[in-house]
Amino acid sequence: MTAPSYHHLDHENAEALAAADVFDHPVDQGELARFLADDGHDLVFAMSGETVVGFASGTVLRHPDKLPVFFLNEINVDPAHRRQGIGTSLCNKLITLAREKGCKGVWLATETDNVAARGLYRSLEARETQAVVIYDWDDAMGA
Repeated sequence: MTAPSYHHLDHENAEALAAADVFDHPVDQGELARFLADDGHDLVFAMSGETVVGFASGTVLRHPDKLPVFFLNEINVDPAHRRQGIGTSLCNKLITLAREKGCKGVWLATETDNVAARGLYRSLEARETQAVVIYDWDDAMGA
């Protein structure tokens, strides 16, 4: 299998996401345009040939009295391409981008039973916390 190529989403390569099957839903062109228009959003993706096989996305979070932090929003790798280091590379690339943007830290949340994801984050030397409870409105966590 050929090593994947990695890309930072921009206007030049956005068309590659049109047929991607690694998202929860088909890519919405209007939302993609809004995502690209906001420089606080970032997405990196991996391709094997002409096929998107994984991605990681995140957002810079700003507050008037704190340095910015980066919320690593979502990571997914096509099941046929898992356990090949793609998720690790995508996370590392996104964390590097966050640091280049001046973010003080990076954080994410995952389900307690998501053993594979938790293993990935531990391998990246992330600190796992225990005292966080998440609340959502309007089914934000199910969206």
